Amino acid sequence: MEKTERDIQTLVGQISSGEIKLPEIQRGYVWKPTQVAKLIESLYRGYPTGSLLFWRTAESPATRSVAIGGQQANPAVQPLFLLDGQQRLTSLHRVLNDHSEAQIVFNVETEAFQNQSAATAKDPRWIKVYELARVGAQQYQLISTMQAALPRLDPNLIGERLGRLAAIRNRAFHMEILAEFPYEEIAQIFVRVNSGRPLKTSDLALATLSARWSGVLQKLEDEADHWAQQHYQDLDVTFLTRALTGTVLGRGLSTWSHGRLVAASDEELEKGWATVQRGLRHLIPLLRENLKVSNSNLIPSHVALLPLIVLLGEHPDTGLDAETANGIIYWFLLANLRNRYSSSTDTRLGQDIPAARGPEPVKKLLSNLGVNGAHFEVTPQDLIGRTVGSPYFFLSFLAAKNAGARDWWYSTEISATAEAGQKLEYHHIHPQATLRNHKKDYSKTEINDLANLAFISAKANRKISDRSPGEYFVDPKPPLLTEEELAAHFVPYDESLRHADAYRDFLNARRTLLARAMTELLDRFRPAWMDETAVVSDPLAGCSLEFTLYQSSWDAGRIVVNAKREDDEWTGTFGFADLESVIEAANGGLDSDLEIAGEPVPVRTESDTVTIPIGPFLASGTIDAWRKTLEREKADAQPLSRCPVVEPRPWEGERLLFPVTSIE
Repeated sequence: MEKTERDIQTLVGQISSGEIKLPEIQRGYVWKPTQVAKLIESLYRGYPTGSLLFWRTAESPATRSVAIGGQQANPAVQPLFLLDGQQRLTSLHRVLNDHSEAQIVFNVETEAFQNQSAATAKDPRWIKVYELARVGAQQYQLISTMQAALPRLDPNLIGERLGRLAAIRNRAFHMEILAEFPYEEIAQIFVRVNSGRPLKTSDLALATLSARWSGVLQKLEDEADHWAQQHYQDLDVTFLTRALTGTVLGRGLSTWSHGRLVAASDEELEKGWATVQRGLRHLIPLLRENLKVSNSNLIPSHVALLPLIVLLGEHPDTGLDAETANGIIYWFLLANLRNRYSSSTDTRLGQDIPAARGPEPVKKLLSNLGVNGAHFEVTPQDLIGRTVGSPYFFLSFLAAKNAGARDWWYSTEISATAEAGQKLEYHHIHPQATLRNHKKDYSKTEINDLANLAFISAKANRKISDRSPGEYFVDPKPPLLTEEELAAHFVPYDESLRHADAYRDFLNARRTLLARAMTELLDRFRPAWMDETAVVSDPLAGCSLEFTLYQSSWDAGRIVVNAKREDDEWTGTFGFADLESVIEAANGGLDSDLEIAGEPVPVRTESDTVTIPIGPFLASGTIDAWRKTLEREKADAQPLSRCPVVEPRPWEGERLLFPVTSIE
């Protein structure tokens, strides 16, 4: 290992000249402007910014492009391959070359850094870092201009601060250079270097695959582009990496996956990739044409696609009979409804992928779900407390789509691929404005209940605005809604249910209509060999979990939890900042504790899934799903002064798995 130092200006120049390249094992550039601004501030203040790790080799490994907004030149010397430090060096190159997404500015008065905005562009206190730190910058002229614009500031202070900012290009990074290592070993080093960081298992798996199979990244990116053009943009490189590794390993990703991928033969990888491509080209048309899933963002769990990719990718080259095709769709719907992969994803894929490869795969998959030989019926009780994060939301769209539901402005059939004013939105039939602070004290969960949501265009939503259905259902101007048009959305026509006082009666009536339509849709795909007498119910029927954040400008605040399970109701509290901390710890792969209702409970992390015991439930979901929940609560935060006093009541008894996407 060689050790040396180089300044930022030199390193940035080497990126442009192609003397620093990215091996294919690297993930893509992911930093946001806020992170770039913090890096520049750290350099300005003289804070540590870490070292860089490179690889020098006589080989010509596959590379990926650097996200600098242009092509690198062909190097005149042997290049170095960057293993650790991509985000930092790419960010610095962007700032020092005036990249449109790295317009970092500096406030000479407050010494703050941020991305350029309309306000900072008009404020003379802000100067673009590029103007000072770029090669050939006229520092003295800039200082004079700034002094003239800010006469109240000490000229010497302005000069000192701008000089310090300009000097960041001369800051040196410590470099370690690995030489004479083969690609396979470099991949192992890359995995180990990144294993203690918030790098996802799919990133590490891709790094391992890149070392084993040159050119795999290009294959994945080309496939992702193909599906993005067909509105299946969620079948991205990360998803395809999971699909390929799942096909090769026969289970989900875990810490042992990387060693097993290294041992995989070229034949196994080629065969696995052929299975993924063939499986997708059979599965997506089946979902799109038979189930009307025209956009991948409708699908609650993309993991549920993986066993079906294997099933269809390895299916003999014979016709697919209607019974099997329907059974595949039926399993897919039930796997989403029963939150099959909301926790223990690796374990469950380890059951379902082998099942997809065995004899009678549909029967075996349904057996793994616990519904083989039974009739799954959606009841109004199942829909209580369900909101946009629930898989029943997905099912309600499919039911409306299959019923020929039309938009309430354009009269076109609702479409998940519509654009501009016709872009699909979910609309509160009874507007939130008339339900909040109502004398009947409707809860947040009731207001956002699935039974209060309809799918209409953005323009129709704006036209209706906050009007009551008692008004806009009968408005003579568009949208004039007939009984037939409302029925296609499963909206009861009863005039007595159009006013806020009768809102709970409206919810009950619409749940009945929705449940019947959902069951009929499921029955369309249920294989004929399944027993119609044995009925399987949803284990979460009648359950709900609601968060309410109480916060102030000086206090991160507390979340009050209200949980309902069967006839029991539980209330508890925990610190909002504490929840943020455990989610970030989980992002680094660490388990931790969270104090809820006066006692610490264990927070468990498996891959990117976090499970937290909250009252009668084990709330489980991906890190991204938890983060979205946190952001939603911050947006809906109530004043801390309204926070109720809740006596600690630790939960005693068994807990039921509850998906975080269904938390209201």
